[in-house]
Amino acid sequence: MKKILTLVLVSALGGMLTLGAYKLFFEPEQSTIVATNDVKPTFLPANNVSRVYNIEEAANFVKAAENTVNAVVHVKNVSISSGQMTLQDLFLGRSSHRKQLGTGSGVIINADGYIITNNHVIKNAHELSVTLNNNKTYVAELIGADSKTDIALLKIDAESDLPFVTFSDSDQAKIGEWVLAVGNPFNLTSTVTAGIISAKSRDLTGGQSFIQTDAAVNPGNSGGALVNTNGELVGINTAISSQTGSYIGYSFAVPSNIARKVVEDIMEYGNVQNGMLGIKGGSLNSRFSEELNISDTEGIYIDSVIEDSGADKAGLEKGDIIKAIDNIKISKFSDLTGHISTKRPNDVVELTIARNGTLKTIPVTLFKNQTITLPLVGEIRNAKPQDLKRYKAKNGVKIAALDNKYAEYWERNGVAPGNIITAINDIKVNSIDDVQNILENKSRSGYLRIELINSNGEKERYNFR
Repeated sequence: MKKILTLVLVSALGGMLTLGAYKLFFEPEQSTIVATNDVKPTFLPANNVSRVYNIEEAANFVKAAENTVNAVVHVKNVSISSGQMTLQDLFLGRSSHRKQLGTGSGVIINADGYIITNNHVIKNAHELSVTLNNNKTYVAELIGADSKTDIALLKIDAESDLPFVTFSDSDQAKIGEWVLAVGNPFNLTSTVTAGIISAKSRDLTGGQSFIQTDAAVNPGNSGGALVNTNGELVGINTAISSQTGSYIGYSFAVPSNIARKVVEDIMEYGNVQNGMLGIKGGSLNSRFSEELNISDTEGIYIDSVIEDSGADKAGLEKGDIIKAIDNIKISKFSDLTGHISTKRPNDVVELTIARNGTLKTIPVTLFKNQTITLPLVGEIRNAKPQDLKRYKAKNGVKIAALDNKYAEYWERNGVAPGNIITAINDIKVNSIDDVQNILENKSRSGYLRIELINSNGEKERYNFR
């Protein structure tokens, strides 16, 4: 027994001596960093992290979703398309017309069943139906639409009052503000996605003003709601920026102030009342300002003022720079057009302009648009009595400018600006409103028949297909 204990002690002592020698002679020297007392790390209890960073507040969209999902609907559009005639169709005497189903979203805006959606969702509709979040389906009536803003108004007759979304003031929406996109992407019902407002006054179509967001919007979301955290309507989801056809980062919505104005016009007047300022120009930047030899790099440079317009009567001049409208800063053209889109003819706006280095505030009364574009011809406008008298015409509209693409053709035939168009598609015209109505109701065959009085005073007819 004593031998065993002696052996154990000797082994332990030998191990300690061996380890000590290794530490002393062979192990590399290591430096140690010690934190001094003046460095005080912060420790956050795990149950308090969400409160410190406001994650719970920022990400809680339950109220907004609850206020919105039942007021967002699924819109189905059955349209008739003309397919290519096959030999089988020919032998069997069948029509090549085919039914096509398109889908999108819509937003109920009052308890009576008025629904706002995109014009492209209901375009060429043969049948329209709306399915609510409770799976009830109703036949929808098209009340009116505006292709320029891509807004349309539908109406359904329900058995009881419907849940609806209230409009917010989109001018007050801030970049960085949380928003929800609510709609029916890929035919899925009541889908809610979240993001922030990435930018405002985005110009995608040459004058239209959009809210840009990073909330996911996909095919089928068109016409759906973009709402703030209170569930109030900020915009109508309209477009995505994508090379694949699906969401990849940005989406765009018609601001609620523009959408509300359009549907109010449709309900009250039957069409959209567009107020016009009456200027032509462009947004300033470093390059443009250098070409003009001016120091301003923000605002709208007025290149010309339209005769008899509100801007003309208010005294605006070529070279003026628009810096603000109704105290809203103007940096680019879509800032200006976006605000004007919420106004009607005879509304008065306050323009702040820079003229020769001095700021001035000038009230301008907006006027009704007097010029539209007639396909293949160019710009036309209402004719004054002296214009009609000059060509001995009893009615008609005046050619203001020829389309550059077809100008040579018209000039060869003795047609020039100032000539009078008296009828389109065999319907007499007295104003550009008449022309607009004819173009909107033009048959799908696409023919265009124009009767005009040329520079020689000769009445001629032109047929186009």
